Amino acid sequence: MRHKIPTLIAILMFAGMFVFAQSEKKEAVIAFYNLENLFDTEDDPLTNDAEFLPDGANQWTPERYQNKLKNMSSVICLIGKENGGVVVIGVSEIENRKVLEDLVATDNLKPLNLAVAHHDSPDRRGVDVAFLYSKERFQLLDTKAFPVITDDTSFRTRDLFLMSGVVDKTDTIHCIVMHWPSKIGGEKRSMPKRIAAAEAARRIADSLFAANINANIIFMGDFNDNPTAKSVKEYLRPQVKIKDVQKGDLFNPMWKMYQDGIGTYAYRDNWDVIDQMIISYNLINPVRNNSYKYVTTKVFRRNFMLTQTGSYTGYPLRTFAGGAYQGGYSDHFPVYIVFSK
Repeated sequence: MRHKIPTLIAILMFAGMFVFAQSEKKEAVIAFYNLENLFDTEDDPLTNDAEFLPDGANQWTPERYQNKLKNMSSVICLIGKENGGVVVIGVSEIENRKVLEDLVATDNLKPLNLAVAHHDSPDRRGVDVAFLYSKERFQLLDTKAFPVITDDTSFRTRDLFLMSGVVDKTDTIHCIVMHWPSKIGGEKRSMPKRIAAAEAARRIADSLFAANINANIIFMGDFNDNPTAKSVKEYLRPQVKIKDVQKGDLFNPMWKMYQDGIGTYAYRDNWDVIDQMIISYNLINPVRNNSYKYVTTKVFRRNFMLTQTGSYTGYPLRTFAGGAYQGGYSDHFPVYIVFSK
């Protein structure tokens, strides 16, 4: 009998250690969302925003603008909610800093206490890429914009926008949000422009790796290309299987998603994965024990975000479709990555 008491104590101690370890587990969610033309109702003489004015083609009234803010915020507040909430979210197709300040001030997002990191891009329509981040969990260190240079000197597109900061006072991460040139004019004809964007992105990665081979890098954005496209596969050059990723490499978890038929954007009854997130080696195999580590990648898709009737049933419920106002959300689904430590 006297041997059973120490055994019981050992079991209880082990159980206590396990509970403590479980309670110490922490998660962080990094996300991306194309907000599909989040414009305000004011005329900007420096950009081509005429269709998004009250008397413009889209009759973009204050009421419609407020409904768009409400819809976008209702999605963002739910992304990653079951995984500790979003720490950083990259966004695209936003007109300016003001629309993001209006967005984070909505009733849905005010409790998240989000800040804005924004840069004015040279895009002719005036759309930019930017970040929202948690003031409590993310300490902003620096931002920098990188232009996409093509052979067409008259072409202007969104810059690549880098934001560096510290998550939960422990992990320094470098997030790059992008919106690569579209396929207007045809996929083959427009491909060199997306290759130029991919080359610019790879230069950013190589520069960060040169400074620190264990840099935590997260590319995110609307690539306007699938993971199998030449621009992504040959120029940004991420690995597509975790077992192949080495130091100095990038990893694209969206490749398997695309192979499995999961999509973020629907076109002509095909699902594409043009919204992608790509990460560096150290986020898969961190050198420090108490660092965030990659867990999974997900597409955020809920029934209320889907078209319920008609020929586009099951497609993302858009703000406009075929020129008609739908009062929906976006033509893209958000994507996000869960990290844990």
